[in-house]
Amino acid sequence: MAAKSQRLTPPQRPKAARPVGRGSSGNPAAKRYEKIRPATFGDWVAGARIFTLSMSVSPVLVGTGAAAVANDPGEYHWVRALLCLAVAVCLQIGVNYANDYSDGIRGTDEHRVGPFRLVGSGKARPKTVLIVALSFFALAALAGLILTVITGLWWLLAVGAAAILAGWFYTGGRRPYGYNALGELFVFVFFGLVATLGTAYVQSFTLNQEAWLGAVGVGLISVATLIVNNIRDIAQDREAGKRTLTVLLGDTASRVLYIVCVLVPFGIAVWLAVFYPVAWFALFGLLAALPAALIVATARTAREFVLALKLTGLVQLLFGAALLWAFWK
Repeated sequence: MAAKSQRLTPPQRPKAARPVGRGSSGNPAAKRYEKIRPATFGDWVAGARIFTLSMSVSPVLVGTGAAAVANDPGEYHWVRALLCLAVAVCLQIGVNYANDYSDGIRGTDEHRVGPFRLVGSGKARPKTVLIVALSFFALAALAGLILTVITGLWWLLAVGAAAILAGWFYTGGRRPYGYNALGELFVFVFFGLVATLGTAYVQSFTLNQEAWLGAVGVGLISVATLIVNNIRDIAQDREAGKRTLTVLLGDTASRVLYIVCVLVPFGIAVWLAVFYPVAWFALFGLLAALPAALIVATARTAREFVLALKLTGLVQLLFGAALLWAFWK
C-alpha cells in the first residue's frame, strides 16, 4: 500500500517580538501599557510629591517677608501673597506630573528606585497624567492672570509663560534640558530667583537686598533637592541616556555639591541675622541639614537618599519660615 504523500509547506518565520517599551511605530516614546491598574487617590497624592512642595512655598515666604521690609509699616498684601503661593504650588505640582508623564513614556522610569511614579508603575494612563499636569499648569496661569490684573504688571504674563514652558521642557519635548545637565540651573532660576523676587516685587514694587539674599538661599536649597534626587538615580539615568548634572559630575563630586548647596544658605542666614536677629532661628534648619548632609555623604541605598530628600524639603521650609519671621519683625 503506497504511503500517503505529504504536502510540504515552507517553514513559517516566527513573528518578530515587539521591543519592550516601543509602540507600533518603533518609537520608545510610544510605549504601550497592556494592563493598567487603576491608581488610587493616595497614588495621585504620591505622584504630586507633596513633600517637595517646600520648594514652591519657601520662596513665597521669603519674598513676602522681604516685601514687608520694603513697604510702609502695616502695609500688607495678603491677596497678592496668596496668589503667588497658588502660582508656585500649582506650577510645581504640574511640573511633577509632567515629569511623571514624560519620563514614563520615554521608559526612563522602568528601573526607577525612587518615589512612586504613576505612568512608570502602570497605574495610570499617560494621557490621564498629561491632562492632570496641564490642568495644574492652567490653574497656575489663572492665578498669575489674576495677579497681573490686580498689579497692572502685564510683563508678568511673559514671566509666567516662561515658567510654564520651563516646567514642561524639563523632561518634555524632543530635547528636554533636564536630560542635558541644565536642570539645576533652571531650578535655581525659577524656584529661587524668579519665585522669590517675583513675590517680593508684586507686593512692594521694589527689590531689596533681603529679597536677593533670600532668593539665593532658597534657590541653593532647591538645587540641593534636585541633586540628591539625581544622585540616587545616577545608574538608572546613565543607562536610560539621561545626562543629568550628577551623571556628568559623577557620584563623589555630586555629593560634595549637594553638601555645599544645602549648607551655604545658613551662611546667608548668619549675615542677615546681623541686621535681623530673629534670622538666627534659621539655624534650627541645621537640625535637618546636617543629618541630610551626613546621609548623602555616606548613603549606599535608595532608601537613604529618599530620606535625605525629605530632610532637604524640611530644611527649605524651616529656612523660609525663619526669614519670613525675621523680616516681619
